[in-house]
Amino acid sequence: MAILGLDEISAAVRAGWGGDTCSPDDVSRGPWSPENPAWGHCDITSLVVNDFFGGRLLRGEVFTAAGEQAGFHWWNVLDSGVELDLTLEQFKSGQRVVGRDVVERPRPFPKRRKDEYLVLRERVAERLGWYPAV
Repeated sequence: MAILGLDEISAAVRAGWGGDTCSPDDVSRGPWSPENPAWGHCDITSLVVNDFFGGRLLRGEVFTAAGEQAGFHWWNVLDSGVELDLTLEQFKSGQRVVGRDVVERPRPFPKRRKDEYLVLRERVAERLGWYPAV
């Protein structure tokens, strides 16, 4: 197993994001674009990071600037206790994330967005040069 740094996994994940891996739910709220590449990628990004680093998955509720609930946001807490949120930057319109619940890791694949997860996972693994076990 290769030893990966946070910079390496972050760069690999960011290089893997695209319109084809963005959540359809988020696309219905606003289109994916290279100007906001993290948009609609939190759930599958957190799963891919979990594949490589382990740890736990966290989820909070997203509220719009007007206070309306607008879905959920996922991120990671590594075994070291470091919280890693590679997609927090997607919230550029006054949204805020409230709460943080530990979420059980869906195995072997997420029920929703399996195809997008597999595409992102493949891109990240290819860029890093190795494939973690599922």
